[in-house]
Amino acid sequence: MTDWTTADIPSLNGRTAVITGATGGLGYETALALAGAGAQVVLTGRNDAKGRDALQTIRSQVPNARIVYENLDLGSLVSVVDFAKRFAAAHRSLDLLINNAGVMALPQRQTTADGFEMQFGTNYLGHYALTAHLLPSLRRGNQPRVVNLSSLTHRSGSIDFGDLQGTRSYSPRKAYSQSKLAMLMFALELQRRSDASGWGLMSNAAHPGYARTDLIANGPDAGGLVGLLNRFLQPALSQSAAEGALPTLFAATSPDAKPAGYYGPNGFYELKGPPVPAKIMPQAKDAAVAAQLWDVSALLTGLSFAQIVAAA
Repeated sequence: MTDWTTADIPSLNGRTAVITGATGGLGYETALALAGAGAQVVLTGRNDAKGRDALQTIRSQVPNARIVYENLDLGSLVSVVDFAKRFAAAHRSLDLLINNAGVMALPQRQTTADGFEMQFGTNYLGHYALTAHLLPSLRRGNQPRVVNLSSLTHRSGSIDFGDLQGTRSYSPRKAYSQSKLAMLMFALELQRRSDASGWGLMSNAAHPGYARTDLIANGPDAGGLVGLLNRFLQPALSQSAAEGALPTLFAATSPDAKPAGYYGPNGFYELKGPPVPAKIMPQAKDAAVAAQLWDVSALLTGLSFAQIVAAA
């Protein structure tokens, strides 16, 4: 497993995958690899021009790629509903859902179309809602998997139920860490709920380590002394977006990936290297907090997984 690469991805012929935030960076590399392995890939993003460019580039590298682009803004619950309806109309089932999209450490507090703090709303609540709406399609899938993208920053995160939306005190890094901890906790709780309710899912999570993507390049540390230091250390500590996508691809496709597993790079501090099981901090394993987060998410989004399953 320590030398796992895209060459180890099994044939994905006959399988359908949805990837959020797939017009660039980790999501694009994930889409490219899955298309190369024969999957039917639904690449999603907010920028239609970038979506068209991504399709063209992937098709130039994988001439027989079965890939389409669909607009999806995870910062809008209406957009999530619209996408889920379009997907259900075009596809009977879904085998792989990769919740990859994200925004990082916004300097000033911003809100989504629904009034949620942008990082919590986009990185986490949007994916909670998307997974809920796609659950009937996933249950019709062939050994369906859901992969959530977390981050090394989950290690410093906590779920602040008293100020989830950062209205009293906003910190870019605190909000980002909270959203990525929420994504890991969501993966673990989704597996618990699937096991208890018989949904038949494998839910796991991954993180890319320190991958060179636009999320990093355009992040809060891009300028000044910290940015200069990052650029100096980057060659030694970081890896490409394609390498950063390997833990996600392992979680999504490997026969060795486990339910409620978490995967990241095998190098120093999990910054770079081939995928291996990653460290999960104790707060991410707190089942009581995860259950509370699930209930709060259902309240905020107005979505009940159980009701969606019952209505399907």
